[in-house]
Amino acid sequence: MVAIIAKLPIQEDKIDQAKELFKDMLKNVSTEEGTLAYTINVSKKEPNTIVVMERYKDEAALGAHSSTPHFKEFSGKLGGVLAGKPEISILDEIGTIDR
Repeated sequence: MVAIIAKLPIQEDKIDQAKELFKDMLKNVSTEEGTLAYTINVSKKEPNTIVVMERYKDEAALGAHSSTPHFKEFSGKLGGVLAGKPEISILDEIGTIDR
């Protein structure tokens, strides 16, 4: 499995707009077959940072997610709310607990 942690700094006056963009994205991601988990979070330490945690069945599923029309549309809109460069970590998952 492949896991992603994406930390996205958001402009202070655009955090509500960013949250709405991510909520819309979440609805679309829920239809992707190889996407196992996709959570959107706000950092308690940095309230203008959105942290997305993602899990994919494999590299192909990650590639499929990145090439969907809704991801491309979302990415275009995201640029208008970012306060800096996102920090993206791609991880090989070695274990998990699902309840």
